[in-house]
Amino acid sequence: QVQLVESGGGLVQPGGSLRLACTPSESIVDFNHVGWYRQAPLERELVALMTVGGTTQFADSVKGRFTIDRNNAKNTMYLQMNNLKSEDTAVYYCKANRLSTNWWGQGTQVTVSS
Repeated sequence: QVQLVESGGGLVQPGGSLRLACTPSESIVDFNHVGWYRQAPLERELVALMTVGGTTQFADSVKGRFTIDRNNAKNTMYLQMNNLKSEDTAVYYCKANRLSTNWWGQGTQVTVSS
């Protein structure tokens, strides 16, 4: 069973920055993609993901503010969140995909508030 360990959430003021980290229990390059989702009122929505080949995808609401990158030596995926807004407040989940199987982290709370 793959486990994903997340870290980096917290409380930040509007306009501030946070960096989330996700470390899987297996080699990160063995997954088709690893990404970040957040829990919205009705569904868990994609924030950003990166494929094993390095292709990235972002939600429209975070383009230009969030970046995603991977450190293979540390086996960790990062989500750098800049210029945070109150609407970014959510529980953020890391997801890893291999073929038809998805694994999820336990979630980390991000709160943007003054």
